[in-house]
Amino acid sequence: MSLTGLIKVMEVILKKDVEKIGKAGTVAKVKEGFARNFLFPRNLAVLATGEALKKLEHEAGLKSAQSAKTREEAQAQQARLGSLTLSICALTQGEEKLYGGINASDISSALKEEGFSVDKNLIDLAEPIKSLGIYEIPIKLHPEVIAKLKLWVVKK
Repeated sequence: MSLTGLIKVMEVILKKDVEKIGKAGTVAKVKEGFARNFLFPRNLAVLATGEALKKLEHEAGLKSAQSAKTREEAQAQQARLGSLTLSICALTQGEEKLYGGINASDISSALKEEGFSVDKNLIDLAEPIKSLGIYEIPIKLHPEVIAKLKLWVVKK
């Protein structure tokens, strides 16, 4: 007699991401012992019953509607940021090189003065700007929407 016939598999809905099993909100097939001894006690999953599946579908619908709304808002802000040209005055050492540098926090503050509320963590700046010139700065407003900001760094 083989042991494979004795191991039972059950469907669960994951509440949180579980490595090698799946992402939150997905239905996964796992061994019964793994579900009862690991997933359920740690509140990582619930049993996939008819009622739980309906609730999952309802929540997915709400989540997609919310995501569509935030995407639309991000696209509207992308259009406004795309037409904006931002200037930052900075002290220079010689002709081109800046004292220190201009970072995401400086850009966020300058945007705030222009009436835009953009978190510094959304500004995708690989390294601080250290010289005068014109830069195109990507801003991740939404996972699917990236605005391009035209930034002029000028001498003070």
